[in-house]
Parts: sequence; C-alpha cells; structure tokens
Amino acid sequence: MTRYLVVPQWQGSPSSRAMQLIDGAQAIAGDLPRSATTVLDVPMEAGESLGSGIHRLSALQRVNGLVAEALDAHHAAAPDEAVLTIGGDCGIALAPIAHAARRAPGLAVVWIDAHPDLNSPDSSPSGAFAGMVLRAVIGDGEPGLSLPVGTVAAERVVVGGARSFDDPELDLVAERGIAALTVEALRDAEALADAVLATGADAVYIHIDIDALDPAEIAGNAHPEPFGVTVAELTAAVTALRARVPLVGASLAGYSPASLAAANDDLGAILRVISVLA
Repeated sequence: MTRYLVVPQWQGSPSSRAMQLIDGAQAIAGDLPRSATTVLDVPMEAGESLGSGIHRLSALQRVNGLVAEALDAHHAAAPDEAVLTIGGDCGIALAPIAHAARRAPGLAVVWIDAHPDLNSPDSSPSGAFAGMVLRAVIGDGEPGLSLPVGTVAAERVVVGGARSFDDPELDLVAERGIAALTVEALRDAEALADAVLATGADAVYIHIDIDALDPAEIAGNAHPEPFGVTVAELTAAVTALRARVPLVGASLAGYSPASLAAANDDLGAILRVISVLA
C-alpha cells in the first residue's frame, strides 16, 4: 500500500503564481484516498533569507523538518509502506530523498523536470530554492538545507526531460558526471532504466515536476517549457524503470492551476502520473 504525504509548500518557488501551488496540492489531495492521505500543515509565512542567498530560507527549513518528522513517524509505524510526497514546489523532495538514502545507501535519484534545479545560492538568478534542490541533494548547498556530502553521489543522479539549463548548471553536469536524458531520449521507454542501472545503483528515488510534461498535456504550469514529454511517454519510462530497479521513494511537485475550478481539467493527467509512482 502507498501512503500520500501532501505538502502545500510555496516558499521555494520563484513564480508570481507561487501561492497557487497550495491550490494545486489541495486539488490533488482531494482525489487521493482519504484514509491513506496526510496533508501537512505548512506555515503560511514567507520566512527570511537569513543572509543565505536563498529566499524564505527560515520557512523552508521549518517545512523540511516537518516533512522529515512525518516520514520518520510513518516509517516507525509502517516500515513496509511506501510514501509518495506531493507538493507544492520541488523543495519538498529534499527530506524524502534523505529518508530514502538512509534506507538504500546505493540510491540513485531520478529528477524529471524541465529545469535541472542545479543552481547554488551563488549562481541562482532567482534566489528561489526550487531551482537549487537537486544541487542540495548532492551536498552542495546551504548548511541546514542540503544533504551531507556523499548521501547521494552526483554520479548516481539522472536528470530527465530538462530543456532549460542555466550556464552554471551545464557546467556542473559536465564536471560532476551527472547523466542528463533529453526529451527525445525519454521517448525510448527503456532509456531511463538503462541510465539508472549504468550508475551502479541498486535502488531509485523518482522526483517529477509536472513542467517536464509538454504544455499541451497540462495547463496548470507556472513555468511552461515547450517540447516536453507526453503523459504516455513519461508513464512508460517510469513503469519500465520500476520493473528493473526497486523504488524506495517518490515525489511529484509543481502543479499550479489558475484556479481551483481549473484544476479539474488537469487532474486526469496528474493522476495517471501518480498511479505509476504509487
């Protein structure tokens, strides 16, 4: 059985529509099994940067701690149940990846996103943590909002579907040996699994930002990038990966509908993606 942890965090987003991530998370929660779903009470305050270069750092640290506590409590009560964490912005993935890495030291992280989220506080053009999360996962980030170095090796990260890189992100991919699969590559259903197995990993965590999808597939996207994958292509790749590598955690983020009423137009596509993660 899969349990769902819904985290309507908005503080990591660079978008003027950041608060709509709350509506997106709540809309998804409304279509999940009530008995298997926990909606985290995310503080509404913006928080302070604390001189870090990360906007709203204090609020992000607080939510990260709440997510970690919720995952630890669930694992203590039901160690064999998987948890799918749903945002909110991509920052909600940090604590679940740390949790998965403790359970599976040979973990690979698959990051399916139109943007690779590999900026640092120094290189980020926005100061938004959502664009720094994956770099924090490999241990290169603000203390207190990044994983210890070595928790997830850069060589065990696979970025999929990214098509909007900043120059420092491109440099990091080359320098650290991060695998990056294009949208075209993902259209081969086995390519993602091949890339993960090539890292030598024996387990995988999958994070999906819905902006990896082509804008024609979903309207509720604050950062649309053209020429993305289709729902069918994405679900085929994830299904093939799960058939070959054990999944120990997953997250989905980035849904920001224009209104709660408009959310109904996209939920069919989102639930198809959730179904292959769950």
